[in-house]
Amino acid sequence: MVPVVQKQIQESLLEKRENLSQWLVTTPVKMRQVYLGAADEAVVQSQLDNLDTAVGKAAEGTLGICEVCSDYIDTRLLEMDYTACVCLDHLSLEEKRSLEMELELAQTVQRSLLPQQVPDTPLLETAAFSRPAQIVGGDYFDFFRFQDGSHGIAIGDVAGHGVSASLHMASVQALLRSMIPTSDAPHEVVGHVNRLLIHNVRFTNFVALFLGAFDPETYTLTYCNAGHIPPLLLTKGRVMWLGPTGAAIGLVEDMPYRLETLELQPGDVLLLCTDGVTEAENTAGEQFGGERLAAAAMERRESSARDLVQGIRQALETFSAGQPLADDVTIVAYKVAGQGV
Repeated sequence: MVPVVQKQIQESLLEKRENLSQWLVTTPVKMRQVYLGAADEAVVQSQLDNLDTAVGKAAEGTLGICEVCSDYIDTRLLEMDYTACVCLDHLSLEEKRSLEMELELAQTVQRSLLPQQVPDTPLLETAAFSRPAQIVGGDYFDFFRFQDGSHGIAIGDVAGHGVSASLHMASVQALLRSMIPTSDAPHEVVGHVNRLLIHNVRFTNFVALFLGAFDPETYTLTYCNAGHIPPLLLTKGRVMWLGPTGAAIGLVEDMPYRLETLELQPGDVLLLCTDGVTEAENTAGEQFGGERLAAAAMERRESSARDLVQGIRQALETFSAGQPLADDVTIVAYKVAGQGV
C-alpha cells in the first residue's frame, strides 16, 4: 500500500476518534444514555482503543498487513473495515461471497439519493417537514416497502450538521434503500448497517436512527430505535415514548439491536422528530423539550397528519420567538386511518 493511502486512512481514523472523544466529553449524561441504548460507556472506550491501535499502525505504515502472506490488504477492503487483517485471496469461498455482497452494498454509499415517496395507502395519513440549520443538513426521513409489504418509516439524525453530516446521512439512506426491499425485520437491517459502517474509515461520525414497519393487515408496528430520541405514539388520552432498543449506528461494535412490537388502533398517531425540535431554545435559553412537544401533539391529535405537523411547527416558532436554528429540524407524522381496506 502506497504511503499516501496510509496517510489518508490515518487522517480519517483521527477524525473518527476526535468526533467520538468530543461526543463523550460534550454530550450530557442523559443524552449519552439515549444514544447508547442499553450499552455501557465502556464499549465506547473499547472503540477508542481500537482506533488508537489502528492510528498507530497507520503512522508506522503497518496498517492492513495480511496475517497470512504479509502483503498489504486491498485498499477497498481496508477502507470498509480498518480492522481487516486477511487478504481476499485467503478467505474461504463463503467468506468471499459474503464480503463481495457487503462491498457492493458499501459502494451504494457513493450513489445519489433517490426521491422520497409518501406511502400510497388509505390506511395511513402521512405528513413531513424538514429544515436544515445550514444550507444542507444531517437530518433524514424516508419511506419504504419491506419485503412482506409492510410500510417502512425511517428518521435519522447524524451527529453535527452541514455538508459533512449530509454526506454521512446519504450513506445511511443508500444502504437502507438497498437492504429493506429484501428484508422483513427493521432490527436486522439496522444491525447490518452498523456492521458495514462501524469500521469504515470514511464514516467518521455516528447516526441516530429509528426504523419502523407498519403492517396494514394486522395494524402492527414493529420498530428498532438505534439511539434516536424517542418518537411519540399518541393514543386516546395517552402518550407513549418509543425509547432506544440499541445504540446509535457507528457508536458500538457488535450491538445486538432489539425489535419491539405494538398493536395500533384507528386514530393513533406516530410522531417522529429529530433533536433539533426538542432542543430548540427561546430567548431565555430554555429548550422546547419533550413535554411541550407532547402537549402540542396531544392538543392536535384529532387533526389530520398535515395539520398536526403544521401545528407543531407553529408551536415551535412561537416558543423560539424568531431565534435562529441551532440544529436541523425534522417532523414526521403517521396517522392510522379506519378499518375496512
